[in-house]
Amino acid sequence: MFVFMVDKKLLEYLEGFLTDKRKQTFQKVLAERTRHFTVVLEDIYQPHNASAVVRTCDIFGVQDLHVIENRYINRVSKYVTKGAQKWITTKRYKTDDDNTKICLNDLKTAGYQIIATSPYADANLLQDFKINKKTAFVFGAEATGISDTVKEHADGFLKIPMVGFTESFNISVAAAIILQDVTTRLKSSDINWMLSKDEKEQLYLQWIKETIKNVTKIEERFYQQLEDE
Repeated sequence: MFVFMVDKKLLEYLEGFLTDKRKQTFQKVLAERTRHFTVVLEDIYQPHNASAVVRTCDIFGVQDLHVIENRYINRVSKYVTKGAQKWITTKRYKTDDDNTKICLNDLKTAGYQIIATSPYADANLLQDFKINKKTAFVFGAEATGISDTVKEHADGFLKIPMVGFTESFNISVAAAIILQDVTTRLKSSDINWMLSKDEKEQLYLQWIKETIKNVTKIEERFYQQLEDE
């Protein structure tokens, strides 16, 4: 209870460093955020692609991004993300020999179905995909696609309809098309897709800290004031 009260006081204290317009923008964006859908990137090695997906998640209100690093380190370009990485919650899996399996197990434990994006003939078409379940969309490496581990543990497969000679989209384009479609349908549905009050407050505090320069020193001053009271 004490920690909760301190966080509340810290939030009120830090809010004093923001303009009213900034606070209103944060609240407006939080109202559109969701964890009903999440994105998984498996061994994406081109910084441009990873960065574009980060930016896409922010644009369409998908709060969480899961990054699997089995063979490659996932890097982002700040020139591409345009700062979007500050507003997205990224969890990296890079400490084990089978990071993919650990990530998928974590997501399933959290109640997500695993949907692998793939041009397979037996994959469901995007327009037929049902949005009612919490879903983690998995995007595989640029050259090879999703791994055998993902194929084995996936609850389903999804593909975007294509009528040309090219067999697949660039990963960043595919992510944008899929997220635009499913989030648009989600927000016009009666599904409870919004963040909880506690989630919004936690993110609000986090975003404020991302905004304020020298925030560590400001926090230290706040806690010192508490001790002196």
